Amino acid sequence: MTQTDLREPPASYRWIVLLFLSLSMAGNYYIYDCINPVVDILTANLGFSNEDVGWLNSSYSVAAVLTLLIGGILIDRLGTKKSMVLFALLCLAGALLTAVKASFWFMVVGRTVLGLGAESLIVAVTTAIAKWFKGRELSFAFGVNLTIARLASVAADNSPSWANWAFYPNGPGSAASWQGPMFVGVGAGVLCVAAAVVYMMLEGSAERTYALGKAGETDKLEFAGIFKFNKSYWLIVGLCFTFYSAIFPFRTFAVKFFMDTHFATLSQDAARGSAGFFNSLLPMSAMIATPLFGLLADKIGKRAFLMTLGSFLLMPVYLTMVYSHISLWIPVTMMGIAFSLIPAVLWPSVAYIVHQNRLGTAYALMTLIQQVGFFALNLMIGRANDFGQASGTNPDGYALGMWIFSSLSFLGLLFSYFLRKEETSAHAHGLETIKATSKK
Repeated sequence: MTQTDLREPPASYRWIVLLFLSLSMAGNYYIYDCINPVVDILTANLGFSNEDVGWLNSSYSVAAVLTLLIGGILIDRLGTKKSMVLFALLCLAGALLTAVKASFWFMVVGRTVLGLGAESLIVAVTTAIAKWFKGRELSFAFGVNLTIARLASVAADNSPSWANWAFYPNGPGSAASWQGPMFVGVGAGVLCVAAAVVYMMLEGSAERTYALGKAGETDKLEFAGIFKFNKSYWLIVGLCFTFYSAIFPFRTFAVKFFMDTHFATLSQDAARGSAGFFNSLLPMSAMIATPLFGLLADKIGKRAFLMTLGSFLLMPVYLTMVYSHISLWIPVTMMGIAFSLIPAVLWPSVAYIVHQNRLGTAYALMTLIQQVGFFALNLMIGRANDFGQASGTNPDGYALGMWIFSSLSFLGLLFSYFLRKEETSAHAHGLETIKATSKK
């Protein structure tokens, strides 16, 4: 029987496939974020400096850059189902290496291995979703996938509450453990591998029974096309660099920062739980609001204006948190809106200003530069906190790092302003005018 004689897979089968693809990616997300709630424990119990903590995520970014340079070669050669299992195993190995030994360099190696597996797994999952949903409910499928993955980030940030037993394995009042939460991350790695194996079996069975779509193109960085992009693209890249460099490295240190500056009067256990909750509001808000802001942009256009609005909201957040005693609900809510608004508009906007056959290079280049920002800012903020001797007894020591984040926010506002100016000029590409019902 030829492929053309086979029927299309039923919707129920495709959504089951999406569930296991998303569970595999959720395990990946959890492993990355599970280190955030233990930063204060690493500094107190293992003597890690803030720069050491920064290296744990910067090493991930180095591996991510290497992965992007390699591109989709392995996925092309192995296929989605085999490559997913391989990359999931790397994620599990990275989680294990990070958890088994109280050694800085051992943990750096673990986070590097995680970066090699995690970023490749995301590419493989993206490719697989396009294979199953292209021409059907592709955008919605991507939204569901991201929502499930971000639920894992929310779970990691709130782990001091629901997995308190991992933080205090010897009972309440005992010394806090960094290793317990890391082994919960190993459990997430097991889920990542198990879901990838189930997906491999589902796709293998479907190949014999159903007519499957062609796998989506992986994002490959083609150096010959880098310098041919227009001004609007580079302004979006600049905004991408500044925005994500101000958000994700902040999340690395946010739990400890919140504990030392806003919850220092609480017990360590209560402070960590409250700080983890506020850190989780960012991915939680993005799960709900990002699709809604995407629908708004499709409805009204005005994409450059919406990016300017998001950048403006982010700019005062960091200094407000360090120099005032205002409730964290206000700056974190503003950050959450920006965290939902800018990505919802920024990434789809590239498709309007870059030709279809160069989108892979465009997105891969943006992601590479974004990872360079993660690498640099995690280290820079770690050093700034060490320089200021930031701690619960010296909360003012966080000021230098918050000024760095605020400077990035201001640069992001400039990039978005110049983008709007470019896109309202005579040679605009349509970011301000194209709506979902428009025809180009």
